[in-house]
Amino acid sequence: MDDPAADLWMLERTYLRFRQVNAVVSRPGLLYRRDVLPRARRGRVRILDVGAGGADLCRSLAARLRRDGLSADITALDPDERAMRWAAAHDGGAGVRYRCASSAELAADGELFDIVVSNHLLHHLTAEQLTAVLGDSEKLVAPGGVAGHHDIARSAAAYALFAAGTAPFARNVLAGSFIRADGLTSIRRSFTAAELSALAPERWSVRSGVPYRLELRWEHPDARP
Repeated sequence: MDDPAADLWMLERTYLRFRQVNAVVSRPGLLYRRDVLPRARRGRVRILDVGAGGADLCRSLAARLRRDGLSADITALDPDERAMRWAAAHDGGAGVRYRCASSAELAADGELFDIVVSNHLLHHLTAEQLTAVLGDSEKLVAPGGVAGHHDIARSAAAYALFAAGTAPFARNVLAGSFIRADGLTSIRRSFTAAELSALAPERWSVRSGVPYRLELRWEHPDARP
């Protein structure tokens, strides 16, 4: 998927299928209940999704907030024009703002958010890029806010479970997409909790979750639960 020469039809089909896959593996409901809902109840909440891809997480959060009668300004951020173009075309009335840019550009512009998140981004980054994204995240988080970068926890069990769970759908639902092949590659490239903790700045903490999840988290010194 990261390849600029990747087949566009397959890429767009992958974005389309991400919603079903991430609903199972990424647990957006937990993010919503723990970080988004408490802040949204205090007023209009500002959310940034870094490396948003097809922006299914942004649309999911927008739908949950709308269901609960709460309001938000949600920004999907990705430097890949293909992703932002597809996501904007499939907004479906969610009202998400789509930005083709980097986190460094938004930080330089002085933008602030109550919640900065990413999903399955960290394992795509070099150590230097990871440090830069975390530094940008701290600049982008407003007082009372939080940054939470969510990813896969690498393990043989996670690889086997994803391989077995996606195999029945490889020739139907997932056919013509990168999800199965890239998902298996992503698990191999992802971190263990110990590895991520070793790379993280001292002020960041690593949390483990299920199914085979990691969160690299930083709360603004003025953060409230």
